[in-house]
Amino acid sequence: MFERTGGRGKKMEDHVMTFDYDVMMQVILALGGLGLFLYGMRLMGEGLELAAGANLRTLLEKLTTNRFLGAIVGIVVTAIIQSSTAVSVMCVGFVNASIMTLSQAMGVIMGATIGTTVTSVLLSIQISDYAPLAIFIGAFMVVLSKKNNTKYVGQIIAGFGILFFGMTTMSSNLKPLASSEAFAGIITSVSNPLVGVLFGVAFAALIQSSSAAVGVLQALGTAGALALPDAVYMVYGIHIGACVTCVISSIGATKAAKRTALSYVLFTTIGTVLFAAVSLLTNFSTKDGFIAHVTENVAFQISLVHIISSIVATLVLLPVEGLIIKLACIIIPGDEEAEMEASRLKYVDERMLKTPPFAVSQITKEIERMGKLAKRNFEKSMTAFKEHDEKLIAEVEANEEVIDYLNMAITNYLVKLNGLNLEDSDRLKVGSYYHVVSDMERIGDHAENICELAQNLIRKEMDLSEDAMEEVKDMEKLVNAIIDDSLAMFSNSHRDYKMIDLVSKTEQEIDDKTAEYKDNHIERLSEGTCNATVGTLFMELLTNLERIADHSTNIAFSMYPKKGTNVATAK
Repeated sequence: MFERTGGRGKKMEDHVMTFDYDVMMQVILALGGLGLFLYGMRLMGEGLELAAGANLRTLLEKLTTNRFLGAIVGIVVTAIIQSSTAVSVMCVGFVNASIMTLSQAMGVIMGATIGTTVTSVLLSIQISDYAPLAIFIGAFMVVLSKKNNTKYVGQIIAGFGILFFGMTTMSSNLKPLASSEAFAGIITSVSNPLVGVLFGVAFAALIQSSSAAVGVLQALGTAGALALPDAVYMVYGIHIGACVTCVISSIGATKAAKRTALSYVLFTTIGTVLFAAVSLLTNFSTKDGFIAHVTENVAFQISLVHIISSIVATLVLLPVEGLIIKLACIIIPGDEEAEMEASRLKYVDERMLKTPPFAVSQITKEIERMGKLAKRNFEKSMTAFKEHDEKLIAEVEANEEVIDYLNMAITNYLVKLNGLNLEDSDRLKVGSYYHVVSDMERIGDHAENICELAQNLIRKEMDLSEDAMEEVKDMEKLVNAIIDDSLAMFSNSHRDYKMIDLVSKTEQEIDDKTAEYKDNHIERLSEGTCNATVGTLFMELLTNLERIADHSTNIAFSMYPKKGTNVATAK
């Protein structure tokens, strides 16, 4: 590799250069292995999350205020997506959106600390020889499959293989550290309990994953560069470091969301102090201690410390969760913030984009909220028209501002969602939601138009004839029914032939009666029983009602249009 002619001094120089080159290559390969390990973990977690998205939504929807059930859900969800950080950030987002209470979120977060230990168990099992095969199979599925769900499974398998391949590469190239005096000096310093905990906090905060941080320690243990007594306090620190991302995500959130992040920090800090004391006062993690007697595999020893400390901390602190929450409320004082402003997304925020299946589920609720607000505006506008109520007109105008805001905000959120990896069914939903939101906004616009007609009646101190008012009430009843049925079809999000037929018949009845009532009105004008000025308002009202029905029909058939049905394209 190097020229070795010349005297002995030249040969020694070449030997040093060769040695330096070998060391440099081992460092590069170790860093490359770390990169593959982190990427594989992320790839596998995202694939698991996408493949199991619908099931994850179901788990969260069945949450109750029971803290123990919440902990079980936290364990299951984290074991599936392999990221306690993602789960904790998601919980902060849910509390911020008033979907979860602080107590519910804490139960889930405590369970998440146990669920995240699954990765460390997998890494302690010697199955790395099969990693290249897993990469091949996974990549083959991702490249050749046309179905997203199959691609997600392939992503899981490929990520699993890349994770273990990176772990093997990292471990094999870290072996020289076992005989390095300089590295031995570093390990000696971090074996100090306080330094070890601080190092673990900083390391986990840097790579934003407790699973990955523990995995690196396991790689060093496999390489013989790290023993359990030196790693134990770093593991405890990693528990606290995993909270950093959650804390950052709470910046700018509601007070309840900030208290959630703080409660997580308090929980992990108390748990860390508890086990640090156990390790100092007993032989729990010494060379001849309890863990060492269970297994001689250092990687598995580190995994056991990670698992036991997480489980015991949760079991001890879950019953006194209320005290932790009270302490968080003392540290962050003040009354709970008032209900969120109307002109604001209530069920989603940017944090949820990190977990697309949840984001899709929650944006659906946001759209349902918009639909209910549009219906409420229609009802208020019709009451204002019939009763000449100026107060209701003002309420409709205020609500219309909220509807317009939601139209813009939800559409922008859908654009962001559409750029993420989604399940096939979720991508179909997101595509249809653009039209649904637009139709709901148009219903709100027509309700505002009806209020303008009401204002004209009030200003001119005029009213409809009795016959015309009866026709208005009949149309109002039909339009109310089609809005209710359409919103129900959207919320159910599945094909219901009875509802499809019902909405189709109602829409046709509204179209027929619109034509009939316009003819009746022309007769009343001819007979002189109706004022021409009021008659114009009556005709405009019928037009607005018919178009509201058209937009409602579009909403009803947004996901599953009936074959052969000519759904109106309202303007």
